[in-house]
Amino acid sequence: MSEFKELIKSFSKSREYVRDFFVYGFKTRDEFSGWSGRTYDNERRRLESWLSGYVKQDYTSKGKNIYLSIDSNLLDTNPLFRVWKAKSFTDNDIMLHFYILDYLLKSPEQTADEIADGLLKEYGKVFDSQIVRRKSNQYAAEGILIKEKSGKEVLYRLAPPFQELLTAHSGLENAIKLYQLSSPLGIIGNTIMDTASFQNDLFRIKHNFFVHTLEDEMLLLILQAMHERKSVLLNIKSTKSENFLEAKGVPLKIFTSTRTGRRYLCLYLPDKKRFANIRMDAVKSIKIADLYPDYEAIRDKLEKNKESAWGVSFQNDNRHHSEHVKLTLRINEQSEKYILKRLQREGKGGAIQQIAPDTFTYETEVFDANEMLPWIRTFIGRIVSIESDCPQLNDRFQRDFLTMYHMYFK
Repeated sequence: MSEFKELIKSFSKSREYVRDFFVYGFKTRDEFSGWSGRTYDNERRRLESWLSGYVKQDYTSKGKNIYLSIDSNLLDTNPLFRVWKAKSFTDNDIMLHFYILDYLLKSPEQTADEIADGLLKEYGKVFDSQIVRRKSNQYAAEGILIKEKSGKEVLYRLAPPFQELLTAHSGLENAIKLYQLSSPLGIIGNTIMDTASFQNDLFRIKHNFFVHTLEDEMLLLILQAMHERKSVLLNIKSTKSENFLEAKGVPLKIFTSTRTGRRYLCLYLPDKKRFANIRMDAVKSIKIADLYPDYEAIRDKLEKNKESAWGVSFQNDNRHHSEHVKLTLRINEQSEKYILKRLQREGKGGAIQQIAPDTFTYETEVFDANEMLPWIRTFIGRIVSIESDCPQLNDRFQRDFLTMYHMYFK
């Protein structure tokens, strides 16, 4: 039997388990499909090690549930950042890490061959110069070392400590504290805080979506493709089944739901000549493909189409046409002016008109009227009528209303 190891080589499998424990904590061991029971046990033990203090368990008729309980209102950083910091390494990796840094602290500006010779002289350890050069180049790319060319030689020296950079710029430390807690790719700010040995003692966010950090690996590649105006090839796992599919498109924007916090990747699909949004948590891998020559024109078209998008859907049964929605609402003009202000604030440019005393209409044109239903339901008790080109909207509202009526009154 193989020995359990806390460190990991691939983040993708652990990401799936952390997300399932965090979002779907009601699942039992037998309900985790796709991997063996031993894999589940290994990932659970890693999770308990990484996130000790946040792992809870409960017992149901189906068995024991393991889940994560995290209150963002109380925390100064995202505990899921710990998952990113678990990587595997060899004995040589860890030895070289300390030997190279210690040697360059004593003898700055050395070539890879000189570093290899110095490690033998100072510490009695033999390392191939190619391995030392590869490790030094890796650290130069990560900002740990500075790599400079002097004539035909390439010299390496230690980069200035983060603390020196922070003290040189007033307020930068506080900016990093906020960034690591509130922004995409916040792991970068959190790593700087660890390196410079300071903590966030200023900021808390009442409603924060910590699970987003599990998507940041995919997000970084998407942002790179957007910056380079290139298309991408996506491997996507259906959120409703275990099926995988591939999609090729041009990434244009990342949309975030203000209601659920879920993030969507907006793609233009050249083959179908339309826009589509894909949940970020469904994207399993990304390959950056070719340059897309009409990138700016497509992005301008998206900005125009956004005006008629209620949520993230750009299609309906009409395929190419928007759907009309008209609500007639009973609103007391004297005591419920806040409802009118809410219509103006949340109505996304829809037209509001008074047609009778205490009676108002709200009208708009959207690509997918079904997306409006959760918002429309919040006006139950004031709705006089709903009119729409979308028959599904009318049917679903009537069905939901009758279901609620039978639940509470019969």
